[in-house]
Amino acid sequence: MESLPVIILLFILGLVFIIKGGDWFVDAAGWIAEVSGIPRFIVGATIVSLATTLPELFVSCIAASKGQADMAIGNAIGSVTANTGLIMALSMVFLPSALKRKDYLFKSVLLMSTVALLWLLCSDGTLPMARGVIMFVVFAVFIWENVRAAKKSSENETVSKPEKPTRETVLRHILLFVLGAAGIVIGSNLLVDNGTLLAQRLGVPENVIALTAVAIGTSLPELVTAITSIVKKEASLSVGNVIGANLIDTALILPVCSLISGGTLHVSPATVRIDMPVCLAVTMIALIPALISQRFRRWQGVVLIAIYVAYLLVVCL
Repeated sequence: MESLPVIILLFILGLVFIIKGGDWFVDAAGWIAEVSGIPRFIVGATIVSLATTLPELFVSCIAASKGQADMAIGNAIGSVTANTGLIMALSMVFLPSALKRKDYLFKSVLLMSTVALLWLLCSDGTLPMARGVIMFVVFAVFIWENVRAAKKSSENETVSKPEKPTRETVLRHILLFVLGAAGIVIGSNLLVDNGTLLAQRLGVPENVIALTAVAIGTSLPELVTAITSIVKKEASLSVGNVIGANLIDTALILPVCSLISGGTLHVSPATVRIDMPVCLAVTMIALIPALISQRFRRWQGVVLIAIYVAYLLVVCL
């Protein structure tokens, strides 16, 4: 039987594999798409929008395939709450900024509606595949809006034909693609297996580990983006990334997990009663005042962090 330090080390190693593998996979996939002649705006609206959610997607799917529904759901919902209550909140505290309502209105309303809809669909403690189809429709709407907005913004850009890549460049990107995919899969398995062992050793429920350590860990790409955006004074980059990531987490991950788990994903009463309402609350606090005043305020960030800390105390105690 493995010791607690070894379990923690393997858990962290899983995170490292996921994050680095995700970087390689997305970079290689973007390059392959562009050299194949796919327009840059489509690459940006699809591959890039999925990039930072790959850790959450793989971890939840692997957890669902192993019958660990609490881990799958806790990671997805916990990541949305962490993205908003911690990562977006940090951007608001350190770099409160103005926003153009027309740029954020559609995705913000879609995100709030998606979180509320997911809560409603899971209110009886299950998410059958039939209800999951509704969430897939929401995801399709999100991708359509991404492509439409990206196409509009690229209409005035001069599109240059990509140069023919060398054989070494092609092989390097194919290798990165394969290694990146392998890193995500191996890392996800390490994270799920050792996250479960960690919960058992510490005597805490599996969903608590998922809502805290796993959710925050798989949200590290968003956190890195947020810190980089604060340093570069580009708050809109961080906020836009979080909104997109949260939409994918809610509209894609759990429906896919319900399919993997045999058609019905069982949702714990605590998730329906606490996790999802908190997720919706922090989302609304982050977006509604900003849409009304067309500015993200520092007080919003402070309130969000306070709620997130209180939420962690509730689920951990």
